[in-house]
Amino acid sequence: MQYSYPKPQDVNIRIPRHLIKERFNAGFQHALQGGQLNKIEQLRLSFREGYRAGKLYLHELRRSRGILTFPVQGKLKIKTAV
Repeated sequence: MQYSYPKPQDVNIRIPRHLIKERFNAGFQHALQGGQLNKIEQLRLSFREGYRAGKLYLHELRRSRGILTFPVQGKLKIKTAV
């Protein structure tokens, strides 16, 4: 199923002048699609800033719709020798 994701300009996110616009947009789209930063080219500043902006946009969008996200609760089992 294909989804149409907004571009940063569509949601009034201003791209700083010192960042590369194409990389910023790629990072923003990657964040909206639920991707993780796991490739070397994704660690560049422009991509990371776009990714961060995308994650913050998703957080605000969910918050405005009343969707709460709770911290992940992990289970930990510890065995001790007596």
